[in-house]
Amino acid sequence: MSASRTGRRREEIEELCQRHRVPCEIVPERALSERAGPAHNGMAAEVRASAPSAGAVLSPSADSGLVVLLEDVQDPRNLGAVLRVCEGAGVGRVLIRDRGSAPVSPTVVKTSAGAAEWLEIERIPNTAQALQRLKDEGFWIYGTDAEGVPPWAVDLTGKVVLCLGGEEKGLRARTRQICDHMIGLPMRGRVGSLNIATAAAAVLYDVVRQRWNT
Repeated sequence: MSASRTGRRREEIEELCQRHRVPCEIVPERALSERAGPAHNGMAAEVRASAPSAGAVLSPSADSGLVVLLEDVQDPRNLGAVLRVCEGAGVGRVLIRDRGSAPVSPTVVKTSAGAAEWLEIERIPNTAQALQRLKDEGFWIYGTDAEGVPPWAVDLTGKVVLCLGGEEKGLRARTRQICDHMIGLPMRGRVGSLNIATAAAAVLYDVVRQRWNT
């Protein structure tokens, strides 16, 4: 913990560490940044390394029939924000295409507000192979595109994979071909598109709405 961190929050952390016999070290701000990087709020923890999918403590409300696939999301803050939306919406599993996507770094974890630790996340080498496996399991594959039909015009109550593309080019051409349908959000104002996390929230919560009603 940074020596410059003060206030009630610091007292709570120190009290919890003492109660659970977790060593708590007070270090200069610079030393903390060197150890934990810039993505900290005056404190950091050392934990055992593990794959996110193996260490995730899933919410009881996580929906195993709802999967999100992320392709070429390169900005770590965008990735973290999308993971936060996924956890909030009860997504059962998140697949991230390994090549071309940001790693699940401390910045991603911080931006996700802890969601990266609670989601089942799998890095995949090949999108087409992963989607084919899911199709074989009975999932319908939905891609996102500005020209797609609104999500509320599609039945999203079954086993669903929602594919979200990167910030610049969206989904890859091969991924689009594999998708059963393309869905998108109608833009009624002058803005031509939405941030990926905002779009993910809008689409996923319509999925939640549909599944809630059933």
